[in-house]
Amino acid sequence: MLILTQKEIQKILPLKEIKKVIEVVEKAFFDYGKGRVQMPSKLYLNFKKFNGDLRIMPSFSEALEMAGTKIVNVHPENPRLRQGFGGQAKKGLKTVMAVIVLNDPKTGMPLALMDGTYITALRTGAASAVATKYLAKKSAQSLGVIGAGSQALTQIAAIFKIRAIKEIAVYDIKKGAVESLAKLLASEKIKIKKASLKEAAQKDILVTATPAREPVVKKEWILPGTHINGIGADAAGKEELEPEILKKAKIVIDCWEQASHSGEINVPLAKGIISQKDIYASLGEIVSGKKRGRENDKEVTIFDSTGLAIQDLYTANLVYELAKRKKIGREIKII
Repeated sequence: MLILTQKEIQKILPLKEIKKVIEVVEKAFFDYGKGRVQMPSKLYLNFKKFNGDLRIMPSFSEALEMAGTKIVNVHPENPRLRQGFGGQAKKGLKTVMAVIVLNDPKTGMPLALMDGTYITALRTGAASAVATKYLAKKSAQSLGVIGAGSQALTQIAAIFKIRAIKEIAVYDIKKGAVESLAKLLASEKIKIKKASLKEAAQKDILVTATPAREPVVKKEWILPGTHINGIGADAAGKEELEPEILKKAKIVIDCWEQASHSGEINVPLAKGIISQKDIYASLGEIVSGKKRGRENDKEVTIFDSTGLAIQDLYTANLVYELAKRKKIGREIKII
């Protein structure tokens, strides 16, 4: 079994090479649209006492002849300082952490164990880039981002590869968050500016990447022709957009089973504001040519991203192949 740490994966697949991830994630959606993958819905273990959860995400690709499973947590309070033993402050952990196991479907043999935290960030940004390719106006030049956390980094880097972006406006409720993000993006030669919530929303492309449980984007802010990548809603009860935005938009989901109970559409569905017939398509249907993407420059489009196991599988497989080629990682005999 090949063991790969986060630092090794960052060396194998740096942020500047996210175009490679976009390509394999697009293939993942294509194969999903063609029915060439097995992918049960996420299984959740909810830890209400600790304000967190654990998600198990298995998948298999006929095209890759590879199977894989990601185990990922979401604990919003992790970044805060905690009291350790003896009253000493203990440094906080990341909100999201993950591991991925790859298995040979021919034998079931485990082939690799790797950090999935960085891969999760890459593939989520790549999914938005794929959605942007098919759903945003070809002429789109401005990008707004609400939420300047770690996910914003890969969202911006990936979308920057898809459209000729000239202006990036970012809003975050936390003081200093946008400035910290700007420093990270400077190494990628990408400039951003701090903006108000409304200013960020009024761009050609909008990314929402917050942990909000109540809408933060108002319907009157959204201009004709806007494409929205809704990233933050990934559990029941979460929503970032006013439901009226969804009622007037072309809604594209990644997976009905997941989006209906944990995506941006979950709350409006539960309240009866929208129904399944209001969902235009899955991204896999559009990428595989079963349905058309954007049809004019005035329609508002929304990609409801909950994160699919196949995105992890295809990205982890890319990492695995590159690691073997570059001879990076440590082999262990686990069985």
